[in-house]
Amino acid sequence: MDTVSDEAGDRWLARVLARDPTDAERAPGAALLLVEGPAGAGRSRLARRLLAGAEAAGVRTVAVAFSPFGAALAGSGGTGASPRRQGAPRAPERALAEGAPGARPASTPHDDGAPGTARGMAAHPAPPSPDRRRAPHRQGLRRRAGPSPRPAGPRGGEGPGVRPVLLVAEDVHLADRAALRQLRRVLGEPPDGLATVLTYRPEELREPGLPLGPAARLPAGLAVQRLPLAPLDTAQVRAVVEEVLGPDCGPSELFARIAQRSAGIPQVAVDLARLLRDTGEHRERYTARDLEAVGAPPRLAHLALARAAALPEAARPVVRAAAVLGEPVEAEELCAVAGVAGEAGTRALVGALRGGLLTEDTAGRYGFFAPPAASAVYAEIPGPVRRELHRTAAHVLGHRRPVPWMALARHRRHAGEVRGWLYAVEQAARERAAAGDHQAAVDLLEQTLSGPAVPLGARARLAPLLAHSAVLGLRSEQTVTVLRQILSEQSLPVAVRGEIRLDLGLLLCNQAVSGMQGRLELQQAVEELAERPVMAARAMSALAMPLLSTVPLERNLYWLERAEKTGAASGDEEARTSVAANRAGTLMYTGDPAAWAALEALPRDTDSPVYQQHVARGLCNAADGALWLGELGPARELLAEGVAMATRSGAAYVEEGARGTGLLLDWAEGRWDGLPARARAFVAEVEAMPGMAVDGRMVLGMLSLCRGEWQQATAWLTGDGPRDRDAVAVPHLAAASGALIRMALVREDVAAAAEEASDAWDRVRDKGVWVWAAELAPWAVEAALRAGRREAARDMVEEYAAGLAGRRAPASDAALLWCRAVEAEADGEPSAAAALFREAAAVYTGLPAPTRRCWRPSPRPAARSPRTRTPPPPSPNWPPASSG
Repeated sequence: MDTVSDEAGDRWLARVLARDPTDAERAPGAALLLVEGPAGAGRSRLARRLLAGAEAAGVRTVAVAFSPFGAALAGSGGTGASPRRQGAPRAPERALAEGAPGARPASTPHDDGAPGTARGMAAHPAPPSPDRRRAPHRQGLRRRAGPSPRPAGPRGGEGPGVRPVLLVAEDVHLADRAALRQLRRVLGEPPDGLATVLTYRPEELREPGLPLGPAARLPAGLAVQRLPLAPLDTAQVRAVVEEVLGPDCGPSELFARIAQRSAGIPQVAVDLARLLRDTGEHRERYTARDLEAVGAPPRLAHLALARAAALPEAARPVVRAAAVLGEPVEAEELCAVAGVAGEAGTRALVGALRGGLLTEDTAGRYGFFAPPAASAVYAEIPGPVRRELHRTAAHVLGHRRPVPWMALARHRRHAGEVRGWLYAVEQAARERAAAGDHQAAVDLLEQTLSGPAVPLGARARLAPLLAHSAVLGLRSEQTVTVLRQILSEQSLPVAVRGEIRLDLGLLLCNQAVSGMQGRLELQQAVEELAERPVMAARAMSALAMPLLSTVPLERNLYWLERAEKTGAASGDEEARTSVAANRAGTLMYTGDPAAWAALEALPRDTDSPVYQQHVARGLCNAADGALWLGELGPARELLAEGVAMATRSGAAYVEEGARGTGLLLDWAEGRWDGLPARARAFVAEVEAMPGMAVDGRMVLGMLSLCRGEWQQATAWLTGDGPRDRDAVAVPHLAAASGALIRMALVREDVAAAAEEASDAWDRVRDKGVWVWAAELAPWAVEAALRAGRREAARDMVEEYAAGLAGRRAPASDAALLWCRAVEAEADGEPSAAAALFREAAAVYTGLPAPTRRCWRPSPRPAARSPRTRTPPPPSPNWPPASSG
C-alpha cells in the first residue's frame, strides 16, 4: 500500500533491467537493493512485486526465504513465454542445483551459538567437503547470468551479452551466520547481471544497521541502494481499512486513530480493522471509541511478548515502565519510572531498543514501536507491580512542567489515589476545554462521573464542566445519561442543578434532537437559576430559537424579550453577548429586516474564546437562516466568518453544524461537483446527531429526486420512517414536504399530494414563520388545485402573502409569484400566468438559485392515464460532470 516504496522499487528494477549488455560504458554489472522495514511493513509484498515485474520482463529469478526453521528456495522463474510460477517450495539441497546463493548446507543447525536464532538455509549437520569450498555460489549464478546471444544493434545481428538474474532473499534477519557467509560470498564477487534484493527487519538484525554482518565486502562494481519502507499516512491507512470494512465504514477520526495506533504499519492496520469487524457484529459504521475497545491484535501482541521474553532481565524494567506510561517520554523519565538510573538505566534502555520493543521518535523520546504493543505488555504485568509503577509514574510526571494533567489523572487513578485523581481530572478537563478540545474533556469527565466512586462534592464540581463541554463539543451517547443521573441526586445545590440542567437542555435541543424534552429542561433551568441571572439569560435566549415546530413563534419572541431584559439587567458582558447572538439568529430565521443590524452589533473583534464561541454561533445560525430566506451570497459570507471564529475558539459543534449549512448552500447555488459524496460522508460522520445530519439527508434527497431515484429520495427525505415533528426543524420539514408533493403529483397520486400539502401547511401555520415555505408553497398550491380545492388554494396563497408582509425573504417572494402564476393558470388566465412565471424566474435568477429558477409545475391535463410515470423536470446542468 506504500505507493512511494512501490514506485522506488519499480524504478530500481527498471534501471537494472534496462542496462545495455552490448555497451561497455553501460555494462550490466551487479546491483543490490536493501529493503528494510519493521514487522508487517510490507517487505514480502514488495519482494513479490519485484519478482513478478522481473518475470514479466523475461528475466530469470531466484527467491530464497529465511525462517526460524531454516530456508528454502521459495521459487525459481525462467525466461521464455511460460516462466515457472512463484511459490513452489524447494528443499535447501535443491538450491545447489538451482545455483541460489547459500546453496551449500550450513555447518550445523546451531551454527549461531545463540538460543532462539534462525537456522541457516539448510538443516544438514555435516560440514561441506573441502573440494566444494571454492565459490559454488558463483558457478551456479554464472550459469544463470552467463553469456547469451543478444541483438548487437538496431540493424540486427547478434552479439555477446549477459543474461540478468534477479535474486530475492527475504527476511535476512533470520539467516544464521553460515547463511550470511554464503550471501557475503555472492555479493563480494557478484557475477555481471546479478540483481539482488535483501529484505529484513532492521530492529532484529544481529548487528544494527548491518544486514550482512560486519564482515560484508561490497565491491565498487556493486551498485547499492537502501530502500526503507515508510509508514502509511492516514489516507493510505483509510484505503487499507476500507478494503476490510467496506467504504464509508467510519468517520475521519477513526482512520486517524488507526493510523496512530498502527504506527502506519500496514499489517497492524489490517489486523485492527479485522478486530473491529470481528467484534462489531458486521456493523456498517465504526467509531474511534470502538477502536479503543478492541485492544491489541493477537499477531502484534505475540510479537511484542515474544520480544519481551527474549530480553535480558536487566532490560525488562524499562519495557514495563514504557508499557505503564503508554506514550513516548524522555529517557530520564522512563528510567526514573523503571527504577534504574545512570549506566544501568542506559544499558537497560539500549537493550530494549536492540530488542525491537522500544523506538526513539524524532523528538528523542522513547516508547513502544506501536501503541497496541504497549497494551499487550501492560496486560501481562502483575497487578501489584502495575500499581506501584503507576504510583511512581504519577510522582515523576507531577514534576514535569507544564504538568501533563491527562496522563497524571490516569496514573493516579490506577495507583488508587482517589483525591489526587479527581483533582487531576478537573485540571485536565479545564485545560482541554480552554484549549478548545471539548471532546477530550467530555470523554474524560464521562469516564470519571459514570463510576460510583466519585464523592458528591467532586460530582458537583465536575458535572458542570461535562455539561458545558458537551454543548460545545460533539455529542456523546453517554453524556445525557450521566447528566440525568447526576440531576437525580436531590442533595445537589439548586443553582448547581440549574447550571447542569441548562447545558443538558441545550444538548437535547441542539444535538440529541429531543426538542421538547430540551425545552422542558431549559424552562426548569430558568427557575433554578433565579440567583444566577447570567445563566438564566442563556436559558431564555435558547428558548427563543424558533426552529421547533411545536412551539409558536409568539412564544419564542416572548422568551427573547425576557432574555434581553435579564441580560441587560445582569450587567454581565458575556450574558449580553450570548443573548445578542441568539437574537441575531432568531431575527434572521424569521426574515425580520432588523436581523442585519443585529448582526452588525455583534462583537466580532473580541479576543476572548468564550465571546468568540457565542458570536460564532450567532453568525452560523444567521447564515443558516439567510439560506432559507434565499439570501445566498450573504449566507456564504456569514458562514465563512462564523466557521473561522468557531475554529479559533474551539466550538466544535458550531463548526460541524456549519458543514451542513455549507452543503445546503452548495445545493442551492448549483455547486454540485462531488456534492453527493460530501453529503454522504457528512451524514455518516454525524450519525449520532440526527439534528445535524438532516442537512446532509436533505441534500441527498434532492439529488436523488433530480436523478429520478424516487424511492431513494423518499428514504433520505423522510428518514426511512415517520417524520417526527419534534425531531426536525420546520424549514427542513417544509422543504421535504415540497419534494414529496412534487413526486406524488408526477405519479398522478393527487390524493397523497393533497394530504401531504395539508399537513405541511398546518405545520407552517402553527409555527407562524411563513418565510420557511419557499420550497413548499408552489407545490402545495398546485396539489390543492389538482384535488379540486380552488377555495383552499386561494386561501393558501393569501395566507402566504400575509405571512410574508414586512419580511425580507427573496426566495419566498419568488415562491409567492409562482403560487399566483399557478393560480392564474388554473383560473384560465394564461397570459397573466406566463407573466408571473417570468417574474418569478427573474427573482430566482437574481438569488442566484439554479436549482429553482427553471422549476414549474407540469400543466394540469384534463385527463391522464394513472400509469403515466413522467419524471420531474431536472434542474439545469444536472447531473454534473463529476458528481462523486
